[in-house]
Amino acid sequence: MAYTLRPAALTDAAVITDLLNEIDRIEIGRPETDLHTVQADLKHPETDLEQDSWLALDGDRPVAYGLLWDESGGERIDIDHYVLPDHQRAGLRMLEAMEARALRKARENGAARAVVHLHLNTSPTLDTELIRPRGWSVVRRYHVLHRQLDPTRDGAPQLPPGVRLRTCADEADRVRVHALYQGTFAEHFDFQPRTCRQWLHDIDAESLDWSLVWIVSTEDLGDVGFLIARDDRAAMGWIRSIGVLGAARAQGLGGLLLRQAFAAFAARGRDTVGLGVDTDNATGAPGLYARHGMTVHYAVDTWEAVLM
Repeated sequence: MAYTLRPAALTDAAVITDLLNEIDRIEIGRPETDLHTVQADLKHPETDLEQDSWLALDGDRPVAYGLLWDESGGERIDIDHYVLPDHQRAGLRMLEAMEARALRKARENGAARAVVHLHLNTSPTLDTELIRPRGWSVVRRYHVLHRQLDPTRDGAPQLPPGVRLRTCADEADRVRVHALYQGTFAEHFDFQPRTCRQWLHDIDAESLDWSLVWIVSTEDLGDVGFLIARDDRAAMGWIRSIGVLGAARAQGLGGLLLRQAFAAFAARGRDTVGLGVDTDNATGAPGLYARHGMTVHYAVDTWEAVLM
């Protein structure tokens, strides 16, 4: 079987979405990829589609899709790789092209090697026995959690004395959320520092409903935490990021932010909310989410290869 491998284009967004949802059905049991998410990836200003995207075709049918990300400006490179189970040869051919581009990109950045990360479902459509001999191994696991919502149970939380919660109302607040994000995630695995402009592109700020972004503050410390939620996924409401500065942890502020998001989604008629978490997170986030009724929807592994 002969496959065609070419760069993806923004005009491919709909067929790529269909492909990813076909893979979703196999890996997690239902489609959870939205068109606007694929479009945002393809439109990211730091992505050169001619060099950093791949679409493998069996005739006219897309069977594999890949995208390369360079947020570090150094040796760390990320790739997304999707392939239908019966088209492993196309997936392997695409992976070879992605590895070659990752090494070139890292060298363009002045690095001697590329440390490449790939996120795969723990039961992926990609045959991982094909990539282990190429030096790929699992270095981290993430859980996608979800929780059912009930408007009679999930009301707005009562604020403790001295605590203030506000929505992200203006440009100054957006800058503040960026600073809080950088401050709270700097200690996390695989964190890459980003300027405010870069970060706004990363979160697809143009389509973000900023009324679903909250900042929490205390009288003694000022702004100490944030939560970014999105209500543009068909499958569920989504909590993209939540963080509390180290000096303000163990005061119940993370739980307060979670309950605020639950209440907002429930009031909008959502029946489910989800988020992703590093299972080795050292801040206690997995326990916090479990205490608030969130359970595992599916798991994702981070695979790593060092290319020289």
